[in-house]
Amino acid sequence: MNPISPIQTIKADLRAAMNGVTSKAIRESGMGYKLVYGVELPRLREIAAEYEPDRHLALELWQENIRECKMLAIMLFPKEEFDSDIADLWMSSLRPEQAELAQLMVLDRLSQMSDAPEQAFRWMADDRPIYQLCGFLIIGRLLMGGAELSPDAEAEFRDQAVATLPTPFLPLRKAVQNALVRLEECKNY
Repeated sequence: MNPISPIQTIKADLRAAMNGVTSKAIRESGMGYKLVYGVELPRLREIAAEYEPDRHLALELWQENIRECKMLAIMLFPKEEFDSDIADLWMSSLRPEQAELAQLMVLDRLSQMSDAPEQAFRWMADDRPIYQLCGFLIIGRLLMGGAELSPDAEAEFRDQAVATLPTPFLPLRKAVQNALVRLEECKNY
């Protein structure tokens, strides 16, 4: 008899925590997942807390086309090992309708990378909305954490913001607006 794998245990936990109403709403919104359990973020954090951060488990979870598995992958990938290569790999698989994943990735991993500012500016200049979203979200998080932009970086940020603000992609527009507000708050202190 084969032992139960961590993935099987996690999927069983997700089934047990399933929220049918939320699951249906997310599926109907067209995010393109094979499966959605509708488990809310606080419960996902509880499930993640039952496991040690593990690169291999996180990579395996990311391969599942299941919303909650991808969210757990972000939470379980060791922070000190999450680098630009993994960020680029995972970012390349995201679609604009998965802005929720991008936001979680920025909150839990991307904004904490040692090269987060460089990544942010590179992604803000990208023509793909999901990359731009992450770039502006990272800058917003860094500014919230007390980071300061050099005059050149601030000018580049403002140029990117002005160019991006007319976007029809609502999560991106909000991220740009929030990052601009954070910059002004920093300048007023």
